[in-house]
Amino acid sequence: MSQRKVETIAVRTGIESDTQFNAVVPPLYLSTNYSFSTFGDVPQYDYTRSGNPNRGSLEKALYELESGEGAVVTNCGTSALNLWITAFLEQGDLIIAPHDCYGGTYRLFSSRAQKGDFRVLFIDQSDQKAVEQALEQKPKLILIETPSNPLVKVVDIESLCLSAHNVGALVAVDNTFLTPILQKPLELGADFVIHSTTKFINGHSDVIGGVVISKLKTHAETLAWWGNCIGATGTPFDSYMTLRGLRTLSARMKVHEETANVVLDYLKDESLVGCIYHPSLESHPGHEIAKKQQKGFGSMLSFEFSGNFLQLKQFVNHLSLFSLAESLGGVESLVCHPASMTHRAMGEEALADAGISQQLLRLSIGLENADDLIADLKHAFSAVKGTV
Repeated sequence: MSQRKVETIAVRTGIESDTQFNAVVPPLYLSTNYSFSTFGDVPQYDYTRSGNPNRGSLEKALYELESGEGAVVTNCGTSALNLWITAFLEQGDLIIAPHDCYGGTYRLFSSRAQKGDFRVLFIDQSDQKAVEQALEQKPKLILIETPSNPLVKVVDIESLCLSAHNVGALVAVDNTFLTPILQKPLELGADFVIHSTTKFINGHSDVIGGVVISKLKTHAETLAWWGNCIGATGTPFDSYMTLRGLRTLSARMKVHEETANVVLDYLKDESLVGCIYHPSLESHPGHEIAKKQQKGFGSMLSFEFSGNFLQLKQFVNHLSLFSLAESLGGVESLVCHPASMTHRAMGEEALADAGISQQLLRLSIGLENADDLIADLKHAFSAVKGTV
């Protein structure tokens, strides 16, 4: 049989795996422990922190979707990042990360570096000179976030991985925004893929989770050992729910992107919208790279509100179909003010360095009807025009 397509992997993983009652959908295993059939014979599962059938099915689906050889599902996306750096960094080692990364990533790396666990350098990974200077310092790990959060910057995964490997560094790509439906970093040279499964993978804003996926089995085994050691692994119920959401991932991503394209077309002509950030736009600096390494452009976009800050706040308050909330990738549309919400932990200097202004708004386009979303945006923009 030929290699299954991503849609099939997402739908069929775990289906008809129940051997006791032949349930089509795999059951939920809430047991914390599992009996040993005979003394000294260690079973596949013994204690749920180290392994569970539901988590195992989700891990299998995710590493197959990403063309990997193993995965560890964790209790949140930040935990996935923490597991990765714990497993592969030692005191004195250097990690390179994007200067415009997710605020929680910035906080985790900078806080642990301040404790002396390792060294971190945040750089503009689209700046070739900055990359070359960083690589001269012989980093141990490199994190790529493409498209980035919240400015949806795109960097060349293949080129960065090649340069990193030349100095002996391992590379992880945060693929949360695109998922394996639209981008396959391991096939472009990355060693690891990281997701906040809270977002598009689960897709319903009701389960927090994360995953680290490895290209090599040996790295996967190291991650599994540390995941069990530090207790970072996901729960059976969360794994069950995430696999349930994963089954519709391909269909959801298609509608997310279709609706985002309609919203983008509207925003281009709105007078209170300044610069728009989305890789589908030819004006986007990473447009050509995105076309090369992505199968689509995704549904995350940001824009600069060109009115004053009071108007910005009033605009957000007038929206009814865009919930003012953190996170992204759910069926519901969201609006976020990164500087005061998802990225507030970075501080003013780091925000300015990353190009995240007080006028920036980020939209996560959900699965509502596109006409309804545009009507909501029109209403909110109209309500603040002419106000002081």
